[in-house]
Amino acid sequence: MQDTLKVPKARIAVIIGEKGRIKREIQKKTDTKVTVDSKEGDVVIEGDDGLKILMAKNIVQAVARGFNPEVAMNLLDDGFSFEKLDILDFCRNKKDLRRVKARVIGREGKARKMLESLTNTDIVVFGKTVSVIGGIKEVMLARKALTSLLQGSKHGNVYAMIEKERKKNKDA
Repeated sequence: MQDTLKVPKARIAVIIGEKGRIKREIQKKTDTKVTVDSKEGDVVIEGDDGLKILMAKNIVQAVARGFNPEVAMNLLDDGFSFEKLDILDFCRNKKDLRRVKARVIGREGKARKMLESLTNTDIVVFGKTVSVIGGIKEVMLARKALTSLLQGSKHGNVYAMIEKERKKNKDA
C-alpha cells in the first residue's frame, strides 16, 4: 500500500533532516518507506500496514505545515491528534487573509502562545493554514477556540470560553 502527499518545497529539507535523520526516524518508528521528491514536493509513503502509513502521513503533514519534527513525532502516541484549519475558509477576500492570520498570531505571537498554554497544545500558523497538535480533547478545544477567533470573536471571550470548557471537563 502507498499514499502520496504534496508538501511545500520550503519544508522538504526539514522533512528529510540533517543527513536524512528525520526521514529515517519516521521510517523506523512507523515501519514504512518514505520517498521524497525534492523537485516536485511529492512525498510517497509505502508500507504493509495502513495504520502505520497514516501515522507516517500525519507526521510528514505536520512537519510540512510548520511543526518542529520532535513535536510532530508525538503523533506516534495514540492519544495525540493533528488538526489543520484552512484560514481562507474564514476570509471574504485576499486582504482578509493578513488580518485574520494576525488575529490568531497576536502582537509578538502572544495570542498564539496564550491559546497554546490554555489548551495545552502546539499551534503553528503557516501559509494559509493553522495547525494544532495535542491530546485529542485538547485539540478539539483548540479547534473550537481557533474557529471562534477566525470568525471574529474577541480574544478575551475566546479565552473565557476555554477556561469554562476546561472547568466543565474537570468537574465531569
